Amino acid sequence: MTKPKIKEVNAETGEEIIRDATAVEIALMEADEADYLERKNKAKAEAEAKAAQKAALLERLGITEFEARLLLS
Repeated sequence: MTKPKIKEVNAETGEEIIRDATAVEIALMEADEADYLERKNKAKAEAEAKAAQKAALLERLGITEFEARLLLS
């Protein structure tokens, strides 16, 4: 795996420096990615749970999603 690069830009001069990321920067990138994946998985699980609850309610009521939308419109 190639080492990540960091691009630094001096806002006053426009000078650009591209350098290898430090160990601390790499650790922060990995922590950010892990946090993102955890949040993504949590959101997906919550959406699936909500869909299952919705389906169970419609099943108990004995109506389709379309019929429920008609009732609520």
